[in-house]
Amino acid sequence: MDLTRDKISDLIKKIAIPASIGTFFQTMYNIVDAKFAGMIAPEAITAIAKSFPIYFIIIASTTGLSIGTTALISNALGRKNSNLASLFFAQSINVSIIMAVIVSLIGIYGTETILLFLKTGKDVIAYAVEYIRVIFFGAIIFFLLLTINASLVSRGDTKSLRNILIVSFFLNIILNPIFIFGFYIIPPMGISGIALATLCSQLYGLFYIIYKVNKTELRNYISFKYFSPKIKLIKDIVRQSIPSTVSMGFVGLGIFVLLYYVSLYGDYSAGGYGAALRFEQLFLLPVLGLNASTLSIVGQNLGANNFQRIKDTYIKSIIYGIGFMIVAGIIIFLSSSYVMAFFTEDTEIIYYGTLYLKIAAFAGPCYPIFFISSALLQGLKKPVYQIVINLIRMIIFPIFALSIAVIYLKVSFTTMFLIIMAINYLFGALVFWFSLDQIKKGNKNYNPNFSAV
Repeated sequence: MDLTRDKISDLIKKIAIPASIGTFFQTMYNIVDAKFAGMIAPEAITAIAKSFPIYFIIIASTTGLSIGTTALISNALGRKNSNLASLFFAQSINVSIIMAVIVSLIGIYGTETILLFLKTGKDVIAYAVEYIRVIFFGAIIFFLLLTINASLVSRGDTKSLRNILIVSFFLNIILNPIFIFGFYIIPPMGISGIALATLCSQLYGLFYIIYKVNKTELRNYISFKYFSPKIKLIKDIVRQSIPSTVSMGFVGLGIFVLLYYVSLYGDYSAGGYGAALRFEQLFLLPVLGLNASTLSIVGQNLGANNFQRIKDTYIKSIIYGIGFMIVAGIIIFLSSSYVMAFFTEDTEIIYYGTLYLKIAAFAGPCYPIFFISSALLQGLKKPVYQIVINLIRMIIFPIFALSIAVIYLKVSFTTMFLIIMAINYLFGALVFWFSLDQIKKGNKNYNPNFSAV
C-alpha cells in the first residue's frame, strides 16, 4: 500500500477492517474473561469490573507509546527515510522497557488503595487484588508487543496484530478453565488463573510479532548500535507518546470517576456496568479500526505534506464511523437484557447492565468523533490537544455534573447516564469543529523540518 497516493476509501478499508476484526477478538477475549469470572462468583465478576481502571494503566501506557511510535515512524516513512524509522523503532523498545517497570510497581502496590476508594467490599477486593497483581507482574509483555507492532501499523499492516488477537482468543478459551479449575498437575488458581491465561496468550503474540517485524525492511537496518540510547530520539518518542498516554490515562481516570458514582448505587451496579461495557465495546471495533487507519494515513501524508488527503481521510472516517454506530445502537438496544443474562444469573447485575446498554445504544454515534479526532491530532503531531479534550470530557464535566446530580439531587441510575450522554454529544460537536480547524492551520503553518534530524 502507498498511503500517500492510493485511493483513500480503499486504504481505510484495507487498514481498518483487519484492525476491527482483531479488536473484535480482543473484546470477545474480555467477554470470555467476564463469563468465566461469573462462573466463579458474583464478587469475581464485580472484581473484574472494578479492577478495570487499574488495568487501564497498562492500556493507557502501552497505547500511548504505540500511537506515538506509530506517528513518528509513519512520518519518517512518508519522507522515505527508512534509517530514521529504524532508529525510532529501536529507541521505542528501550522506552517501553523502562515504562513497563514503572507501571508494574504502581499496579502491584496501588491496587488495594484504589479499590478501597471505590467503596469496594472485602470479598471483591480479595478477588481483584489476586487478579490484578498477576497481570502487572507480566506488564512488560504488553508493552513490548504493542510497541514492536507499531512499526507494522505505520506501514499499514494491521493484519499481523489481527492474527495474534484471533489466535490469542482461542488460546484464552482453552487456558481459562485449565488455570481456573485445575487440570492434572496444574492446580486450581481461581481468578488468578484468568490473569495467567491472559499473560500466556500475550506471550505468544509477542513472539509472533517479532517474527513478522523481522520480515520487513527493518531487518536491513537494525543492529545493536541502534539500541544504544540516543537522547534526542528518546525525547521525540517521549514528547509524542506522553500526551497520548496522559490522554488515555484521562480516559481510564474517567472510567474510574464513573465507577465511583456507579458504586454509590451498590457493588452489583458496578458489576452490571462493567459487564455491559465489555459488550458495548464490541460495537466500537470498527471505530477503533478507523482510528488505526486514520493515524497511519495522516502520519504518512503529513510527512508528504499533503493536507487535502488528510482532510478527506478525516471526513470519510467520521462518516463511516457514525453510520456504523447508528446500526450498532439498534442491535445493542434490542439485545441488552439477553446479553446481560449471558454473563450472570444475578438479577441485580442484569438489571443495572441492561439499563446502561439501553442508554449506550443512543450515545454511540458521538464516539467516532472522539476516537478519529484523537488519531488525527496524533498523526498531525499535535497530541497535547488530546489531553485537554479528554480532561474536559472524561473528568471535569462528569465530576461537576454528577456531583450535583448523583450526590446532591440523588438522581436515578438511568438519569446519571443520560447526563453523560448529553455531555458527550455537546462536546463531540466542539471537537469536530476544532479538528477541522487544526487541519486548516496545519496546512498553513506546516514545517517540513523534522525535529529528530
